[in-house]
Amino acid sequence: MAEIIQRDGTWAFDGSTVRITPGLHRSVPLFRQTYGEITVPLEAVSGIVYEPERKRGRLRLRLREGADPLLQATGGRLPDAADPYRLTVDIDRTGVAEYVAEEIRHALLLDQIPKEPAKAFLLAGPPVPVSVRSSDGTVSFDGAQVRIDWADTSDRVKRATGPRIIAVGDLVQVEWLPNSGYEDGFLRFVTRETVFSKLPPEKDPFALDLWGSARRDLLTALVAAAVTARLPHPSLRAGEHVDRPPQLTASAAGPVPAPVPPQADHHDVLLRRLRELGELHRDGVLTDEEFAATKAAVLRGF
Repeated sequence: MAEIIQRDGTWAFDGSTVRITPGLHRSVPLFRQTYGEITVPLEAVSGIVYEPERKRGRLRLRLREGADPLLQATGGRLPDAADPYRLTVDIDRTGVAEYVAEEIRHALLLDQIPKEPAKAFLLAGPPVPVSVRSSDGTVSFDGAQVRIDWADTSDRVKRATGPRIIAVGDLVQVEWLPNSGYEDGFLRFVTRETVFSKLPPEKDPFALDLWGSARRDLLTALVAAAVTARLPHPSLRAGEHVDRPPQLTASAAGPVPAPVPPQADHHDVLLRRLRELGELHRDGVLTDEEFAATKAAVLRGF
């Protein structure tokens, strides 16, 4: 067993897995504490480096491309401090850090772990259900469907469409960009019907516009990773959205329920929302393109 315990967290390697546990100190980012412990199988690792600095060093675990749904969903855009595969090491523990790194490198060599991209996710991703309240609304995922409940501060177009519910079987991919504190981010759920949509995140009823607390908005990456883990692996779904027929499919968590006929109260809500959209269009709030796209989204939601 090779192990290093730091204020930033603990890494333990038993020869087959690297167990990463975030520290409890207030300096550890909220995202890592919320994500919790991660068990990384050796076959998901492509390498490890120790980067010494003047006052402290860093261990960095590098994973194979396509092995981790979190890295797939965030596209390498997680801030360094929030990266769970990075450990800050006190200068007096340099020897221990180098020993852990050497043990992992030795195991990679003995087991002849390939460096090529993985053909399937080798990490499970965040557990479900998961729910995050962001600046634009609350997004929840139960393993079968995504639900977005808009905040009072959301754009009128989004509030007019009502809560957004998306089945996993209807999703093509998830797009995520962090809120840096200087520039807004977004979490967008791309379906077969919206894959070519050009609506900006603040008006897109399938996207959360991340503009508030960067620390809390970062937690939306948990939902992005949890959903990504339950979508077809990128190596399998390349070009799939072009050829796949527009029908309900079975998700990883089970079959997608058949559509329920709208009830009378649903019809009233639909008419009211269409009237609201019409008023926004007449008032010049929505362009012709935005009105058409949002109206189509409302109709699909019913």
